[in-house]
Amino acid sequence: MRFLPTDEQRDFARSLRALFGAAPVPAAARAWGAGEQGPGRAVWARVAATGLFALAADEAYDGLGPRAVESALGFVEWGRSGMPGPAVETAAVAVLLSRLGDEALAKRFLPGLSAGEALATLTLPGGGPYAVDADAAAYRFHVSEAGELSLTPAPTEALPSTDPARRLFRPVLSGGEPLAAGPRVVDAARAASDWARLLTAAQCLGVGEALLSRTVEYAKQRTQFGTPIGAFQAVKHRLADTLLALEFARPLLWAGALSLDRGEVAAAKLTAGEAAYAAAMTALRLHGAIGYTQEPDLSVWLRKARPLRDAWGTPSRCRAVVLEERRPLRGRPR
Repeated sequence: MRFLPTDEQRDFARSLRALFGAAPVPAAARAWGAGEQGPGRAVWARVAATGLFALAADEAYDGLGPRAVESALGFVEWGRSGMPGPAVETAAVAVLLSRLGDEALAKRFLPGLSAGEALATLTLPGGGPYAVDADAAAYRFHVSEAGELSLTPAPTEALPSTDPARRLFRPVLSGGEPLAAGPRVVDAARAASDWARLLTAAQCLGVGEALLSRTVEYAKQRTQFGTPIGAFQAVKHRLADTLLALEFARPLLWAGALSLDRGEVAAAKLTAGEAAYAAAMTALRLHGAIGYTQEPDLSVWLRKARPLRDAWGTPSRCRAVVLEERRPLRGRPR
């Protein structure tokens, strides 16, 4: 099994990093949190042109996938950039519609989602009670506990969120448009949930890397007693621990992307989410009082770490999934 990206995959990730680096992403994230989606949508369209969202759609419906490894690489860069928007949910909807096997529904929604012309959000059983960025989404999909897929109306009032650029809404479950029902919806929703968890793990890894990079640079510049704080042993140890946590999460992410095994995906989400949150705590402590202010761009990433850690599977839920999926191994002779 290969755990390292190929040259082609690395080139794809580098092209996305360059695209995000040339775009005013922190400004777009701040505008998104204030309800102004124009700057974010402009960057979204450029990213979609690279094929990032088409990677989650089946080739049978004019997509480029499903290609989980390439998608994960792309979402690491998405997280590293601090980009706002329901990217994970849009990709998960593409997986759901592809797995559903309903050609009419696929042709109705997938072209616009793959091309970046439309954004989507998704709520699933066990996936959390909130529809992310439902005000920006052209399509708001909901799967009920009974296995019924529907489009829901637009909600009207956003809820408080730790990350202003991650706008939360309660889905409106009355007055929607029924789309499909039955076991095929349940199976497709399970696959979409696994992809959403995997891509959120990738986003967590990117957020953690961005926080560590910015904290290292700050530790080189800030001085105490005439010495950069990065020269102090305690600071070096904290930064090293943060790096180790992120590097430990990376191979688990690739393993989950390669296999799409439910337990391996949950393990990747658990470790990447905890590593990103630890990176945020390190950044906050080493930046001192300035880390608590919103003016520096650092806040764009700081405020993402905790919500992403819990999105599409809290740490406790991911641990439970890992144990559930590995239970048949118990009792086997070693």
